[in-house]
Amino acid sequence: MSEAKMTTDHTKIRRWAEKRGGIPASVRGTSDGDPGVLRLDFEPKDQELEKIGWDEFFRKFDQKKLAFLYQDRTDDGHISRFHKFVDRVEAAAD
Repeated sequence: MSEAKMTTDHTKIRRWAEKRGGIPASVRGTSDGDPGVLRLDFEPKDQELEKIGWDEFFRKFDQKKLAFLYQDRTDDGHISRFHKFVDRVEAAAD
């Protein structure tokens, strides 16, 4: 199985997402004047997600102390879109 990596580096996260056609988004109905639950949206677009800007995305990412768990390639060598947002404190303790 391909190994997952973890980062909090904004540039790495943005490059990873954009290389795969991903855009920053939040789940509709989860915000109270802030970005809400963060996601990356890929084609085909998810109607439950609302596009937000990268600045807003990373502001929430840092505020919630998240880390980005991701995979570059699948076991068979294809570009992977596997990713997950995790608590950076809990992830560092594992």
